[in-house]
Amino acid sequence: MLIRIVKMTFHKDKIDDFIKIFEENKEAIRNQAGCIHLELWQDQNQPNIFSTYSLWKNEDYLNQYRNSETFGKVWPATKALFVEKPIASSHIQRYKLE
Repeated sequence: MLIRIVKMTFHKDKIDDFIKIFEENKEAIRNQAGCIHLELWQDQNQPNIFSTYSLWKNEDYLNQYRNSETFGKVWPATKALFVEKPIASSHIQRYKLE
């Protein structure tokens, strides 16, 4: 399983625009082949900072999404709202605490 976290900082006056994009497309993203889970987080102290947290079966599925029509629509619209470059990281779960 691949864990993908993307931290995005938006212009403060564009927060509602981003939330609208996310709400309109979250199910299409969740329904992509290999997507196990998708969440949107908002920073508690800096409300213009959001992160997406998604789980993918593997990197190939994430790459398929990144080459999809959905991503081709969502990412350019989202990217136009950034105040700074996003930070993306991928992780593989090695240990699970029970």
